[in-house]
Amino acid sequence: MREVRDWAGADVLDIGCGAGFHLPFFAREACSVIGVEPHPPLVEAARERVLDAGLESAVEVRAGNAESLPLDDDSVDVAHARWAYFFGGGCEPGLAELERVMRPGGVAFVIDNDASRSTFGAWFRRALPSYDPVGVERFWRRTGFTSMPVTMRWDFETRADFEAVVRIEFTPANADRILAEHDGTGVDYAVFVRWRAF
Repeated sequence: MREVRDWAGADVLDIGCGAGFHLPFFAREACSVIGVEPHPPLVEAARERVLDAGLESAVEVRAGNAESLPLDDDSVDVAHARWAYFFGGGCEPGLAELERVMRPGGVAFVIDNDASRSTFGAWFRRALPSYDPVGVERFWRRTGFTSMPVTMRWDFETRADFEAVVRIEFTPANADRILAEHDGTGVDYAVFVRWRAF
C-alpha cells in the first residue's frame, strides 16, 4: 500500500474493520483513523482494542456498513477495505459511498482473495465453484481499480489454531476435506491489493 499512497498524516478509514486489528497500525502515523463495522459485537471488540491501546484520541469506531458510511463527504485521504467487497459485482452501492467520502487526491485500497493461484486459492475455488476470477477482474478494471497480486502466508503456532481458522473460513464439509489433505500449521495465500486514486 505504501508504494501507492502513504497514510502518514492522513485521515484514514478502515471499512469493515472487524475487531479493529489494523486500527492501531494505521494510528501510528495517520492524523486520524475511523473504523466502520456493521456487526455490533465486533464494533465493541474494536472499541475495546482502541481503549486498551490508549488510542481513543486518534481512533474512532463507528457502527455502519459500506453502503451507508457514517462519514461526511470528502473526509478521507486513505481508505482500507480488507475482505469487505467480495467478488466485485454487487458492490456498486458501497463503491459509490466510497467515492462520496474520498477527498480529491485520496486513494482507496481493497484487499481481496486471488482465487486464481495459491493453495488457499485452490481451496476457495473448490468451495465456491461459481466464482469467476476473470469476471471479477473485469469488474474491478471497469470501476477504475488497479490490481496488484501479492502472495502471503498464514502461519500458526499450533495445528489447532490452523484448524480453527480453516473451520471459520469454510463449511464443515470443505474444512474436513482440506484438513485431511493438508499437513502442517500454515498455507500459502494469494490476494489482490486493489487501489484507485480519486
